[in-house]
Amino acid sequence: MAVTFSDLHTEEGIKSLDQFLSGKTYISGDQLTKDDIKVYAAVVEKPGDSFPNAAKWYDAVSSQLAPSFPGHAQGVRFSGAAAPAEAAPAKAAATAEEDDDDLDLFGDETEEDKKAAEEREAAKKPAKKKESGKSSVLLDVKPWDDETDMKKLEEAVRSIEMPGLLWGASKLVPVGYGIKKLQIMMTIVDDLVSVDTLVEERLTVEPCNEYIQSCDIVAFNKI
Repeated sequence: MAVTFSDLHTEEGIKSLDQFLSGKTYISGDQLTKDDIKVYAAVVEKPGDSFPNAAKWYDAVSSQLAPSFPGHAQGVRFSGAAAPAEAAPAKAAATAEEDDDDLDLFGDETEEDKKAAEEREAAKKPAKKKESGKSSVLLDVKPWDDETDMKKLEEAVRSIEMPGLLWGASKLVPVGYGIKKLQIMMTIVDDLVSVDTLVEERLTVEPCNEYIQSCDIVAFNKI
């Protein structure tokens, strides 16, 4: 069965995650998967000592992701100083579920779930073509300096709309010298959205470049 977590920005949500991770290294087995990345993005900061299982898992995922920070790994710090972004992860997850009935942000579909989804789609449109592939992308968005308004930066990011693009959970992560970066999840339809084009032609040009200095892809996983 697919696993669903909620309110991971709250202590109650972290408690449920900690209980789930008892005796486990990762969310879905013994290796890092896209499930871990999605849940990691929804957790606003490293869980405290009262949640040992969740804290151990958070460190394991952080160590796996660290090599993926191009040229910036040595400057990244994950601590309790990280502040949640304005958009609550739980609300973003709910929006994603409304827009895509077959996408579970926090778990893989079982064979039964897939079969049921296929039957529903067949009942709606018997001649419907095969759906295009989708990917889950974790993006780092960096400001110009410590005086950049991070709320407006996130608003600029989320203002970008295009077919096949769905913004998800986000959080602010300290990078040093009082500067924070925005780390945000997005789901894309592969045939409709090019991440390189999104970054080069939308996120780092006017008007967004008033707040955004650069963007890096932290993780890119097929769904």
